[in-house]
This record gives sequence, structure tokens and C-alpha cells, in this order.
Amino acid sequence: MAAGVPITHTPRWALYQQAVVDVELPEGPVRVTPAPPGVAVGRFPVPHGETIHVVTAHNPRGTHASRQHNHRAHQRLLGLLRGRGLAWWPAVGGDPDGRHTEVSVAIVGLSDDEARALGREFGQDAVFAWSAPAWRLLACFGAGEALTLGWRAAEGLSGSLPAGALSGCAEFPPGC
Repeated sequence: MAAGVPITHTPRWALYQQAVVDVELPEGPVRVTPAPPGVAVGRFPVPHGETIHVVTAHNPRGTHASRQHNHRAHQRLLGLLRGRGLAWWPAVGGDPDGRHTEVSVAIVGLSDDEARALGREFGQDAVFAWSAPAWRLLACFGAGEALTLGWRAAEGLSGSLPAGALSGCAEFPPGC
């Protein structure tokens, strides 16, 4: 990305708008796909109007980092979440065909600004915000740009996840 060009004016922003996210909830996996604004189909897993923010530490600023770098960054992200006592579930985001995926976390308990700051800390262009009425794409850098879409949540996975992507890293705090 050229210096000074907002992410919302790059081809990556269009790719982020199409991304799907698989979340490993305690009740089982769910796939969230973007939909037209105003559409909210499926069960939203968090009561009381909270938002689930999806953040990754992989591939900062859209670069393709090594597996080792991505693993270390993800472990650092998990350490931060544990240190802050935040509720989270393992997640994987990527293109609808599953050709490009990034291990992520679905976090409960952050404001949009806190989620953006966490994304910035890991060099991310954007984070997702999933709430009962909307699926939003929040730019981490710049003037706080956001795009509001709808969502569809389907229980079960389509099989596009890398083997073991959601296993072995879950923490299910009480109340989640």
C-alpha cells in the first residue's frame, strides 16, 4: 500500500468486504458471511447487545509473513487477551473459497476503538465487528472509516479451514 493511501481506497478493502469468518463457539462452529446491509440471518451468540470483534495478528499490513512470524504474533495476541481477562473464541478469517485464511480470535468485551487499537498494535488494516444487527468492517488506521454490512451465520463449517486451525487454542471463560 502506498504511504498515505487510506486502506478504504485500496483493492484489499474490497477483499476484506468479502471475507468469511469461522468461529469455534462452545456450542459448535459457526461461519459468518457478509450480507447486504439490514440482513441478519442466524443465531447471534452473545446476549445483551454486545459486539464480537474479530482480530488477527497474521500478515501485518497485508504482507505475507512467515509461518513462524505469524505463530509468534498470534501467541503474543493470545497473551494480551489472557492478561486483560477478555472472553474470546478461536476463529479463522479468509476468502470465501478458503484459499487464504488467517488464524484469528473472536473477542467479547471490547469497544470499537479498543478493537481498532488492538488491530493497530498487530499491524492490521482492519478488524471485523459482529453485532446482532450488523457485520462491520472497521479500518484500524486513518480517520476511523467503517463499512456496515449485514450477516448470515451458519452452524457447522464448510471444510475450507486448514486442518486443526480451530483446535488447541480455545479459552472459554465463564459466561461465554
